[in-house]
Amino acid sequence: MATAVSPLAPASFPSLPPVAGVRLAGHRAGIRYKTPRNDVMVAVLDAGSSVAAVLTRSLTASAPVHRCRAHLAGGAVRALVVNAGNSNAFTGKAGEAFVDATIDATVSLLGCKPTEIFPASTGVIGQPMPADLIAKSLPEAFGKLAPAEGEAWEVAARAIMTTDTFPKGASATATIDGVTVTVAGFAKGSGMIAPDMATMLAYVFTDANIAPAPLQTALSAATDRSFNAITVDGDTSTSDTLVLCATRKADHAAIEDAGDPRLVAFATALDAVCLDLAKQIVRDGEGATKFVEVRVTGAESDAAAKRIALTIANSPLVKTAVAGEDANWGRIVAAVGRAGERADRDLLVISAGGVQICANGMEVPGYDEAPVAAHMKGQEILFEVDIGLGSGKATVWTCDLTHGYIDINGSYRS
Repeated sequence: MATAVSPLAPASFPSLPPVAGVRLAGHRAGIRYKTPRNDVMVAVLDAGSSVAAVLTRSLTASAPVHRCRAHLAGGAVRALVVNAGNSNAFTGKAGEAFVDATIDATVSLLGCKPTEIFPASTGVIGQPMPADLIAKSLPEAFGKLAPAEGEAWEVAARAIMTTDTFPKGASATATIDGVTVTVAGFAKGSGMIAPDMATMLAYVFTDANIAPAPLQTALSAATDRSFNAITVDGDTSTSDTLVLCATRKADHAAIEDAGDPRLVAFATALDAVCLDLAKQIVRDGEGATKFVEVRVTGAESDAAAKRIALTIANSPLVKTAVAGEDANWGRIVAAVGRAGERADRDLLVISAGGVQICANGMEVPGYDEAPVAAHMKGQEILFEVDIGLGSGKATVWTCDLTHGYIDINGSYRS
């Protein structure tokens, strides 16, 4: 875990409201970190809770990811068991044995089905752990379980941090049938951040009475607009896991179908939480000093706009220009041109900080770089690109690329 807090960090961990039917704990199992810190997070849900998840598409996904994908079909969840410091990825049969032991120990404590346990791991790749490393400490971890309220949220959020410099939490509410429902959760992520999904672990909880199918519909849509719209370095991890648990404790009629109009209010709250967490991950990008928003409009489709926006956001030349506070807009032009989507030189319009820079195939007449240069010196950077071809639009978020990123990743295992 990094020591210096990102200059883009919020002032403090937010005060998250309680979510009925959820208990949380942080515990130290001694997985990797030499300093005394929790490295295991446990969340226990009341019986009857439904689950949805979005998982990495990496073809070298970790053993826990494969197990979560298999368990997701059951639609039910009783516990999440998450460790930091070791990703349990590319660990062969040893990795599977570790997951088996962790699940078996959890089942023995809860008396639930194995398919109701959702494991996750984050950290170093390719280093097997003793199968019982977490399993043997779970009874003690379960003894620390507390209702999901107050400081319990931050304890859980800190337990899953790796190179993060601050814990990330967010919440929102919605009204269903006149009943207020809560959505709250936390995430970790700092490096190896790119869509499909962004490299991260995120756990979101709600008391809404929603069945697994509509819960999955809402989560998949929210992910596309949040965690799949951020990038720090263009690298996708082996361990990305986003889990949404609904305890169904709220006193409203159940939402059983994705077409239920009452799902809209919940989806709006879920979108807000996911986007808040996703932006916090970017603000904690390894070595980051600038938060960058890239808005693309006028593309042939929304998908084309997103590809162009991500090409700009992932460009090392654009990101280093931001780090150096250099108003080098030609790097944005170059990124648009290589994005693989249709673009026309004479239709392209680029602005930075609200100041139009180029149009009609060239720099705008009388362009004054001074206000753009001043904008580049701030911590919040905005690039707007109008392709001028259609109605497609997308917004993505990224950060600058500094030497701090090299320092962190050049010595990650040490």
